[in-house]
Formats: sequence, structure tokens, C-alpha cells
Amino acid sequence: MMRFWENLTEFFGKAAPFLGLLLGAFLLSLVLTPICRSLARGLGMVDQPSSRRINKTPIPRAGGVAIFISTAAMLYIGADVLDVITRPSLAVIHRMIAIGFSLCLLGLADDKFSLPPLVKLLGQIGVGLAAHLWGGVGFHNYMPNLPAWLDCALTVFWITGAINAFNLIDGLDGLATGLACIASFGMAGALFFIGRQECTLVYFIFLGACLGFLRYNFHPASVFLGDTGSMNLGFVLSTMPLLTGGSDSFFVSVGVPILAMGVPIFDTTLAIIRRTVRAMLRKMSGVDVGNVHVMGADTDHLHHRILRRFLSQRRAALGLYGLAILFVGVGLGGLALKGRAVALYIVGFMVAVVIIVRDMRRIELWDMGRLLGEMAHEKSLSTRRHRHLLRIPLLLVCDISILVAAWIVTALVLSMPVTGGAVRRWMALRAIPIFLCMVFFRAYMTVWARAQISNYVRLMLAIVTGTGITAVTTVLVGLPHSKFIVFSCMYGALAAGGLVMVRMMRAVARDFFYAIDCGRLSDMPDVSRIVVYGAGLRYRAFRRELVRSSGHDANRRVIVGLLDDDILLRNQYIGGIKIYGSLEQAGTVLKHLKADAVVVTCKMTPERRAVAQKMFASCGIPVTEWVCEEKIFERN
Repeated sequence: MMRFWENLTEFFGKAAPFLGLLLGAFLLSLVLTPICRSLARGLGMVDQPSSRRINKTPIPRAGGVAIFISTAAMLYIGADVLDVITRPSLAVIHRMIAIGFSLCLLGLADDKFSLPPLVKLLGQIGVGLAAHLWGGVGFHNYMPNLPAWLDCALTVFWITGAINAFNLIDGLDGLATGLACIASFGMAGALFFIGRQECTLVYFIFLGACLGFLRYNFHPASVFLGDTGSMNLGFVLSTMPLLTGGSDSFFVSVGVPILAMGVPIFDTTLAIIRRTVRAMLRKMSGVDVGNVHVMGADTDHLHHRILRRFLSQRRAALGLYGLAILFVGVGLGGLALKGRAVALYIVGFMVAVVIIVRDMRRIELWDMGRLLGEMAHEKSLSTRRHRHLLRIPLLLVCDISILVAAWIVTALVLSMPVTGGAVRRWMALRAIPIFLCMVFFRAYMTVWARAQISNYVRLMLAIVTGTGITAVTTVLVGLPHSKFIVFSCMYGALAAGGLVMVRMMRAVARDFFYAIDCGRLSDMPDVSRIVVYGAGLRYRAFRRELVRSSGHDANRRVIVGLLDDDILLRNQYIGGIKIYGSLEQAGTVLKHLKADAVVVTCKMTPERRAVAQKMFASCGIPVTEWVCEEKIFERN
């Protein structure tokens, strides 16, 4: 029993500074936030309700000043008075507080006067430069051999990106503050796992300050962070890992912070992609697709989407909290499992891919599909000439890259040396015959966007022939090569898979974006839902034309199902569209799918046409026929 009390006393003795400073930051923030709220209201720093704002009543902003003051005060007490912060040094902390204060002034000016985006960005870059050149923040702390110019560029980009990430995500009550709390806890946990508990004190102070402010900022909020607070959240969470990390903790210094700030970083990346694609789409088609300025504002951020789904700020914020906790859990789990963390990372990657695709498919990927469609069907002569001139060179570059990559992967899998000599000796011997056979079999004279099965057979024949020539050459010249048969088979298979995939990429991308288009259009009230009768070649021609015209307001139609008289095709899928039955089930299928129109794409005998006309007439919806047939060409 005595031993237990001694251990407990020792634990609380070590934890006392941590708990005391966390509690002090919490209480100080709890007291200062109402004061800052009143000052902001008196200075006119108030968010008025608008189309982009979620708040329905005027709410003061710039409350993030309370977080900054609380964090700075407790850092000073911990470093200078209690002498419990050993890294970073007291001088560095004073400099970082001064730089953070300058960022606060920039935020206050923006909260008061709404600075132009470019001015704000230049100010953020200046803060990043000051943190690097004066504060000593940089990736050189764990990568000593990094060139100075590259270290500066990466550091400024990292800090500026984090500042803007939290600035953009600050759109729901308590969202940015709560994400900062989760990120602080995750980074502190990462330092704990690698045995640097003394460095976690900075994060506990920041966590306490954020929790105190969250009391007033969570829904229903009585005060907002403002740019003053949101930018400082990103500044603290981006600079502290580079100060508390070390040369032996790359994942802790960079990996865990990226995961901890995963939600804001993901949202910022989506915003850049979305606005860039929309700018290109407006330039090409002239259609109004929303905000097209990278530094402008829109209503398609993560929190806007989740809010539209849940219709509750509280539930939307808690959902994003859960996603951030998932990211942090993956990072901390990897540190805890160490060498056995590969499976965890794979599962985390798969979950992230599912989340990303599900989130992007209705906005970013849909806009991207529209952009690719506009580019693919560009009719101007100059564009077609440029595309024709670039087609073969781009295909050559892709093919050579695939052949090289296939050789390297095969060598690595079979534990063979990948040295400069091996590359010069073996890779050329493997790649050149296949490349020459592809030229001989006219693989570069084929229009792969309209390729048939015979074209792919010729391509496979070229690859097999090239691989065989390599084998014969190796035997004739007597070059030694271990695992010869296994290497040849694996290399040929990888090369064939890559070369075929490149040539199928356009069709795959077309079907992928069309599926996204269908998913988006099917939920819209003003879109015509089509059931197609006939799933043969003429249906494919009709679907191809429908894909080309999809996304245009004049032809907003989507195929929701198929009918075909072949009973063996029932419940099968063609191009992702289900075949629900034959003509006899038309009434039930049309009612089930809530179809607005029928398109007939199959040839019918006069008797079958009479049955079809009678069947569709009883359904009471429009019926059209898609005809692809040869006619006599008549002059006007």
C-alpha cells in the first residue's frame, strides 16, 4: 500500500505542472472570452446574417484573442516562472509569441475592415517567413541536410497552408476550435509515445485555452473566433511540431500533425480543386458554375455539405469531430504498433479513399467530369490539331514510363539489385524489344478511343513477341540472369497490364464520370428519368450520345434502368445500369423506377412493335425510338 501511494504521489508530482497550466489556461480563457466578446461588439466586429453565413443573428467575432492571450500568458508562466518548459527555449517562445501577436493584428484588421484576400495572404506569408528566419521554425530541425532555400519554401508553405486551412474550416459553431482541441491532444499523444513528455506541455496549455473558449463558441455560439482566432489556431498547430520534434521523429513532426489537421487540410485541398476546375469550366463553356476564384468564398465547404445533410450545427460539428478523431487515432495507433502498423495504415487509407470519393462525387468530381467532357468535345480546329500532335508523344512517354516501372517493381519483388549498372544492362534489354514490337504492330497508329477487341489482341501479341525476343536474346548472348523464367513472366504481365490500362483510361474515366453524373442527376427534381428498352449495340450508341450531352441544361436526362427480352440478362448490369426484366414487366418496372420517359433502342418485328405500343400506351409516359440505320444520302 505504501508503494502505491508513493507511485501515485510521484505521478501527480510530475503531472502537476501540466494539469496546473492546462487548468490555468482554461480558466483564463473562460474569463477573457466574455470580455473580448463585449469589446468586439463595441468595436463593430460583428458577423451579420447573410447568404453565406450560418448564424441567424448578429454575433461578435475576434473572440480568438482570448485564446491567444491565455496561451501566451501560460507559456510565459511555464517557461519563465515555473521553468518546466525545456524545449523550445524561452527565447524562442518569446519570439513565437511576438510573431503570433503580429498575426493577431492582421486578423483584427481583417475582422474590422475585411482586407482583400491578396493582402491577407501576403501578411500570412510574412508571418511564415518571420517564424522561419527569426523564430527558428523549420524542417531543418529533423532534416539537417535540407537546403536552406528549400527549407524556407517548405516551412512558409506549411505554415501558410495551415493558417488558411483553419480559416476556411471556421464556418460552424465550435468547429475550428474543437478540431484544434483534437489536434492538440493528438500531437501531445504522439510526443508521449516517443518519450518526450516534457514537450507536451505546450499542447496542454493550448488545449486548455481552446476548451475555455469552446464553452462560448459551441452551438449556440455567443462569440466567433474571427480571422484573429482561426488563423492563430493554424499558426500554433503548424509551428509547434517543427519546434518540439527532432531528427529521429519525422512521423511525429510531420505525419501526425497532418493527420491531426486532416479535416481542415482536406477541406482546403477540395476548395482549391473545386474553384480551379470551375474557373476552367466557366472559361470553356461560359456557364455560371458558382465561385471561380481560388481565394474567394463559396458554400461547398465540408461543414456546409454536412450541415445540408444533418440540418443541425451541433450534429454536423460532432460528425467532423468524429472524423478528426479517426485521423488522430490512425496516427497514434501507428506509433503504438510501430512495426506492425502497416495493416492499420492500409485500412486507414481505404477508409479515407471511400470518404473522399463519397464526398467529392457530387461536387468536385461532377464538375471535373463536365470539364473533361468540354475538353473532349472541343470542336475548334486549333484544339484538334494540338491534341493530334500531342497524342503520340504523350502515349510514348506513358509507355516508356510503364515499361521502366514494371522492370523496377519486378526486380524489387524478386529481391534483385536495382543499381545503375543493372538498369543499363537489363532494363534496356527488356523494354526496347517490346517497344519496337509495338511500333511494328502499329500500336501507335491506332485510335484507342475507338479501339475494338482486335486492337487489344494485337497489343498483347506485340508484348508477348517482345518478351520472347528478349528471352531469346538473353540466351544467345549468354548473359547470366537468375530467376529468368519468373522474371520474364512477371515483367510481361506487369507491362501488359499497364499498357492496356493506359489505353483503356479514357473509356474508364468516361464511365466513371458518367456514373457520378447519373448519381447527381437522379436526385434532382427537374431531370428526366429514362428507362431504355433494348440493351444491345444500339443502346450503347444511345448511351454514348447521352454521355456527351449530359450536364447541359437542354438535355438533363439520366438512364435509371433497362428492359430486354433476353431472359438470361435479367438482373444483370450493362455499364452500371440494371436490366430489370422484359417488355412484359414494363408497367411494374416503370412504376418502381418512377420513370418519366421510355427510349426504344432495339429492332422489332411488326408484331412485337404492336405489343410494345400497347404496353407503353397503358403506362401513360412519352416513348421515343433511337434509330441508327443506313439511309440513302439525298442532295438538297
